[in-house]
Amino acid sequence: MVTTTPHLTLEDFLALPQDDIAYELVDGRAIPKMSPKFRHSHTQKRLLLLLDAWAIERGFVQPEWGVTLKRNGTDWVPVPDLLYVSFDRLSADWDEDAPCPVAPELAVEIVSPGQSFGSIADKAMAYLAAGVLRVWVVDPRDRSLTVFAADAMPNVYRNEEVITDSQFPELSLKTEYIFR
Repeated sequence: MVTTTPHLTLEDFLALPQDDIAYELVDGRAIPKMSPKFRHSHTQKRLLLLLDAWAIERGFVQPEWGVTLKRNGTDWVPVPDLLYVSFDRLSADWDEDAPCPVAPELAVEIVSPGQSFGSIADKAMAYLAAGVLRVWVVDPRDRSLTVFAADAMPNVYRNEEVITDSQFPELSLKTEYIFR
């Protein structure tokens, strides 16, 4: 006998019980996120601290906060490793106990062992198509950060190169600081 997994709606997905595993809604299925290892979580922490210092008066930098988006016309709830959403994008009555209700300005994905850069780059393109303004793909093994934007070719930063972006005024950080 063949069993099929039921197609989850956004409402079904959001009503699932909370547990210790983070899930993403992808093509109507709840997909568990990989449990990060030291290098991944250390990189996430470093970048969170660096971005949060810049964003404190501008918006929220949050780790592992799901965001409600559309991908190929269907509901999609990815859980980026980090996201930045400005105060201006959030309505006054947004629900703090729900996924981020708007496309953030920035989604950050960190490449984990077992993941390919190509698969994460595909996800970056899906984020952009869903209205996210920038996607940073961070590769701790390569010690690089690739910036994806809808209106430009990907830009790779390494070593002492300084990451700047007109989308994020006054943000300036050396790539090497992320990997210390």
